[in-house]
Amino acid sequence: MADRTKNAFHMGPPPAYKVEDEDTLSPRWYDAKRWGKKVWIAVGAIIAIIIIIVVVGVVEGEKKNAYPDYSKLSYSLTDTISGTSFFDEFDYYTGYDPSSGFVHYVDSTVAAQYNLTYASSSSAVLRVDTSVTEDTVPNASTGRFSVRISSKKQYSVGNLFIFDVVHTPIGCGTWPALWLSDPSNWPLNGEIDVMETVNVVSSAANQMTLHTSSGCSMGVKRKETGKQLTTSCVNTTDSNAGCGVTGDSTSFGTGFNSVGGGAMAMELRTEGIRIWQFVRASIPSDITSGTPDPSSWGEATADFPNTDCNIGTHFSNQSIIANIDLCGSWAGATSVYAETCSGSCETQVANNATAFTDAYWEFGKFSIYTAS
Repeated sequence: MADRTKNAFHMGPPPAYKVEDEDTLSPRWYDAKRWGKKVWIAVGAIIAIIIIIVVVGVVEGEKKNAYPDYSKLSYSLTDTISGTSFFDEFDYYTGYDPSSGFVHYVDSTVAAQYNLTYASSSSAVLRVDTSVTEDTVPNASTGRFSVRISSKKQYSVGNLFIFDVVHTPIGCGTWPALWLSDPSNWPLNGEIDVMETVNVVSSAANQMTLHTSSGCSMGVKRKETGKQLTTSCVNTTDSNAGCGVTGDSTSFGTGFNSVGGGAMAMELRTEGIRIWQFVRASIPSDITSGTPDPSSWGEATADFPNTDCNIGTHFSNQSIIANIDLCGSWAGATSVYAETCSGSCETQVANNATAFTDAYWEFGKFSIYTAS
């Protein structure tokens, strides 16, 4: 029998395989010495993109975590607006309403005639007319009488404002606001809404908002107790909604008025703009004593830091403004009006004079402090 094992070991050498010359093979992708010009350009572009992404990520990360130093400032009283001369410190706006309101803003003479502004030693009242009806002369068929006043003095960065607010306006069709702006240079010099809302029928949330020209955003780290709404403050975004913050559900209207109102404090400084809202029983003692110290008040209701908004550039020549608009581009918008009211806003304003009995601001004292 044949020895199969032996034959297996003598089958001869394995077949030879032809080895290609390395120079004839396609260059491997990782062999940089063989890359052509186009490959180098592509690789350079990819590296540049990666570097840009990393740098942008670092910058945005730093911005997201950045926060200004709201260190303590010493404030001294510079202006007080109060008592029977309260309205002497203001100019009365008359003419076309910039917000398309169904309203006639009247001058001081007409306001006095219809008792729309008056002051005592302890408070000042600004209200909507409740006497004119569809049958009187004049009538309210083209808008109801109301008032808008602007302080004669203007303020810029480095001031603290304390507004004593006793009563906020209530009523369907109303658009009340306590705010600061330079109406002659809007939005260039900015707008700060301290108290504002629309169509209040009972209690509502106060809205605090900034409106600016381009280059101001609040999509950054903030320390506030209020609820953030939109983050772009620029007037050309979000239909000029501004970067708003709302307070709690009783910070405007009956909830606020029923406890005697309170104080609104607004600090305008290089590091940012902060607004605090205190009900009457919780006003800090340093405010009532005339020595306000914002560093002791805790987190603001609304915080607008300078992280992505140059406060000094965007806010200057600010007049204190108080008004009660009627209908207009916000309160009169069909969807907005229908949220709390029925029928037509303009019909309500023209025909229901007594519906505006509670549509009035009552202020105590306005105190303005300047940083040393």
